[in-house]
Amino acid sequence: MTLGKIAKVVGGTVAGDPDVLVDAPAYVDSRQAVPGGLFVAIKGEHVDGHDYAAGAHAVLGSRATEAPTVVVRDPVVALGKLAAHVVRRLDATVLALTGSQGKTGTKDYLAHILAAAGSTVATAGSYNNEIGLPLTVLRAHAETRFLVLEMGARRIGHIKHLCEIAPPKVAAVLNVGTAHIGEFGSKDSIAFAKGEIIGALPGDGTAVLNAGDALVAAMASRTAARVITFGAGEADVTERGSEVDDLGRVSFEIGYADEWHPVHLQQSGLHQAQNALAAAGMALAVDVPLDLIATRLSQATAASPMRMEIHERADGLIVVNDAYNANPTSVTAALESLSVIGRRRHRRTVAVLGEMLDLGRQSYAGHVQVGRAAARLGTDIVVVVGAAAGGIVEGLEAVAAWRGDGVVAEEMDEAIEWIRENVLPDDVVLVKASHGVALWEIADALLETDPEEDRTES
Repeated sequence: MTLGKIAKVVGGTVAGDPDVLVDAPAYVDSRQAVPGGLFVAIKGEHVDGHDYAAGAHAVLGSRATEAPTVVVRDPVVALGKLAAHVVRRLDATVLALTGSQGKTGTKDYLAHILAAAGSTVATAGSYNNEIGLPLTVLRAHAETRFLVLEMGARRIGHIKHLCEIAPPKVAAVLNVGTAHIGEFGSKDSIAFAKGEIIGALPGDGTAVLNAGDALVAAMASRTAARVITFGAGEADVTERGSEVDDLGRVSFEIGYADEWHPVHLQQSGLHQAQNALAAAGMALAVDVPLDLIATRLSQATAASPMRMEIHERADGLIVVNDAYNANPTSVTAALESLSVIGRRRHRRTVAVLGEMLDLGRQSYAGHVQVGRAAARLGTDIVVVVGAAAGGIVEGLEAVAAWRGDGVVAEEMDEAIEWIRENVLPDDVVLVKASHGVALWEIADALLETDPEEDRTES
């Protein structure tokens, strides 16, 4: 598409050559420039993308740059308009999903399943907002058959807007939890916002809903589309005979319409089974056979970083890096997996936990909840990083039966130093916090440690 055509689509003007052809995806990070691509220059609070436009093939921005530029009032709005135009021209099925936790894991499972049925483009990482979603759409091409989009929301109306850019034919809501409750104020408000994805479905679409979450199950009333439920018990897509190995990986039989097939997940975490069922429901909605779904689920490995990544150091130490994001539900799930690995491997368990962001007025209570869960699960050592996560300590102390040790580190460097000096090769260490805390630095520090060198120095 030429810059002149892009300007017409988004309602802008061209500063420079309007015949410049954009034949590669859009991007917002100049360090990840794409030859032939469109650099979207966004002026933020601290950084102005226009200052990094030099050398770009073409630019979408709010003022002229050294490169040929489509000039618009708001580049983010224009990016959405461009993506919406592309979606209308694609002969692809849009499958969208949202939820308070599990979005990325489910999206990755679904993308892996659908790749066996046709060319698939899916959200990279957590590109699930008004910038990331259009960037994903603009990676699609004429041969794309499936477009898998993760949708996030911090306010009511966000998901509705994303669905206007890329109207889904299949939409799933995984759960309604407390992630971002600081912005929404209540779980009912979160449910209303998440349910916008279901309300966007056409009559011949399919809603995929968690039967075990009452707030999600009630969303069936928000659409005339077909409904497929997933979860335990009487759900349409369900599982039986669940077993867990010594690395916390779940095996089970997946069932739908009286048909059953074995699944052996390669990723750790008890919650992965629920993610797999949700992905299966979405794949069934576009007529992928259940036996192929089971096979692909069993083959899928982690596609997104820092989500229950298990690493085994040369000396035997196991590090579980789940530091991409966190809320009370996801931290509890990670602690349960830590407990399983420790018990099955007969290892001491160490949980390194940091702040969970965006919990608003429920922040302290949420951290107390996590501390209680760590104690209840018998975590041997809990390292709490940062004063903002202090509620975890209160939660630990509230469980009288807990016989573990709690360690408080005010700063990251202090935590790293303590862990390097006290963690043993026979331990299993979980690292978990919200993305903004950057706690993955601790996992990286553990994995960069040369155990032979440490022993020599000591």
